[in-house]
Amino acid sequence: MARYTGPSWKLSRRLGISLSGTGKELQKRPYGPGQHGPNSRKKMTEYGLQLQEKQKLRHMYGMNERQFHKLFEIAGKRDGIHGENFMQLLESRLDNLVYRLGFARTRRAARQLVNHGHVTVDGGRVDIPSYRVQPGQKLSLREKSQSMDAVKDALEVNDFVPAYLDFDENSLTGTYTRLPERSELPAEINEALIVEWYSR
Repeated sequence: MARYTGPSWKLSRRLGISLSGTGKELQKRPYGPGQHGPNSRKKMTEYGLQLQEKQKLRHMYGMNERQFHKLFEIAGKRDGIHGENFMQLLESRLDNLVYRLGFARTRRAARQLVNHGHVTVDGGRVDIPSYRVQPGQKLSLREKSQSMDAVKDALEVNDFVPAYLDFDENSLTGTYTRLPERSELPAEINEALIVEWYSR
């Protein structure tokens, strides 16, 4: 299945979370899309809950099913809790860290920045959004890219950088200092349901 490119606001309302990270999608109509959205009282099965949780996380990071499942299997081979390892691997993706540093307002915009070659890792250009950044590596924008209006606008509105990232505003350089702890990852996701889904 290819990566989802349809209307993100409709998908956010269906899943009940803000996929853009801004929360605008759910401000006006915080219920599912369609004529039955506001009055839906249908009780979800365990299968449905597990599937919904998987879809939430998959669409949050903008991945297709094959990529998502492959990363889940890699997480299972590591020491520690499977679900937490998986969340850490997702958070270590280059496009996500570009978004977390505030270079882009959404993960979709961050993916585009990376695809177009605006981002460097340890001084070398990397244009693969799924590139797995290792703790200690430095992320920055190419010198010409730092003056882009989209980047300036994103940096102006960004008021939070996670504790596992060290950001220098003057040089616009961020360092991925360590793997994030579970408390620093999206609280609205129950990763145990995703592990149950793939363990069926």
